[in-house]
This record gives sequence, structure tokens and C-alpha cells, in this order.
Amino acid sequence: MTKKCAAHRVKVEYGSAPSQFGHVYHASGGLDPQAPIRPIVLIHGGYWTTEFGLTIETAIARQFAERGAVVWNIEYRRVGEEGGGWPTTGRDVLAAIGALDGPVRSALPAEVVERADWSSVAVVGHSAGGQLAVWGTAQLRAVTRNCRITTVIAQSAALDLEGGADRQSIRGLMGRPHAEIPHRYREASPISQEPFPAHVVALHAEDDTAIPVASSRHYVETVTARGQSAELIVVPGEGHDAFVDPRSASTRQTVRLLGI
Repeated sequence: MTKKCAAHRVKVEYGSAPSQFGHVYHASGGLDPQAPIRPIVLIHGGYWTTEFGLTIETAIARQFAERGAVVWNIEYRRVGEEGGGWPTTGRDVLAAIGALDGPVRSALPAEVVERADWSSVAVVGHSAGGQLAVWGTAQLRAVTRNCRITTVIAQSAALDLEGGADRQSIRGLMGRPHAEIPHRYREASPISQEPFPAHVVALHAEDDTAIPVASSRHYVETVTARGQSAELIVVPGEGHDAFVDPRSASTRQTVRLLGI
């Protein structure tokens, strides 16, 4: 088992809007000097609205950092604030991931920057954040200027926006009904993205009533047929919110997949 150590947090801005920021976490001591440091981008869910913010992932971000990772827990403009909604919410996520190349590295101690494996970044997104994680990685083709994304973990994620177009949260994100702008729903939907060079794990809680397991199963079947590297893992006995509980089996499975 990975040795735990204390974690340090710093706020980093990646833009000028109030919600264009994130929290960077890293171990502040006690790490094995030979152990690699994995960078992780963490994208919170919450229906893409201001009802939820990045603090719902604070305990998870701290847990990952205590296990030796560098964690970039991002905020983004959401429905209910100026600039929120599609496509600016998605553009914020692209900018936040791109900040790994600049502001995030600048916020880290030099020894952490040097030891971090920037060629194996993981992006983890829960629920609405899972849509942003997969879509954002696809748009970037799994690379930034100095980083390569190798793993995307979509936790009980919204992966088919067209299939769920009648849901109030999705319509709220897109701003108009599907019948009026079907192309925009398709462009924002993870299931419609061209294959990209990273492995996607659709990690789904079996007892999820907010987004059914069938949604992730359909996503994996559809995108693997097109050549995307992807798999479905179902966590039995837990529901949608288990992914923000550090003590849950869903979180333990996430940790295992991250290799931390």
C-alpha cells in the first residue's frame, strides 16, 4: 500500500473570470524519492451549474495527493454565472488542462515538477465532469504543449448528450432544445468524438439512479467499435455520489486505476 503523507494546497488562476481557477495539491513531505509522481486533473460534477463547485472534490483531491499524486482540481464557468453554459464551459476546461504547462507547474516546488511524469497525465471527471473530461481530452487529442494524457476515468458520467437531451440539466447546459441545435449537442457529446490516443475507463456505480449503468455500457460499445480504447468497470453496491466519498469502493477502484 502506498505510504500516505501530508498534502499542500495552493490556488491557481488560469483565466480572469472568477471561476477560472483551481486548487493544486501535492505531497509536502514523506514521499518515497524513487516513486513516480502522477499528475491528475480532477473535474467535478453537479449538473454543470453553480449549485456545485470544486469543493465537492476537495476530500478526494487531498486523498490522491496524500498518496503521492499532483492533483489539479479545477473550477470552470457554469450555468448560472456570467459566461457559463456551452461552449464556454467546455473552453474553460480546455484552458484549465492547458494550464498544466504553465501556471500549475509554476505553483509546484521544483523537485515535484522534475519528478512528475508529465507523459502520463490522468483526467478524472465525475458525472457532468466526466462529460468534460472525455470531451476535453478528445478535443486536445490527449496532448498539451508539454503533457500527454494517457488515462481518462469517467465516473458515472454523462457520456451521451443527444441520448439524454430531454434531461433538464443537459438542456440547461446547451441553452436551447436539441431540436433547435442538434449539431451542438452532437459536438459536445463524448460518444460522438473521434477516437483519441488515451484509454477511457467508464467507471460506473451499479446502483446509480441519476445516470444508469446502461449509459456507460452504450458509450463503451459504441466508441470501441470506432477504434477508441475504452472499457467499462461497474462498482457493485454503490450509487452516484460514492465517487466523492473517500471511503467508498468507487474511490478505491479509482485509486487502483490511477496506480497511486
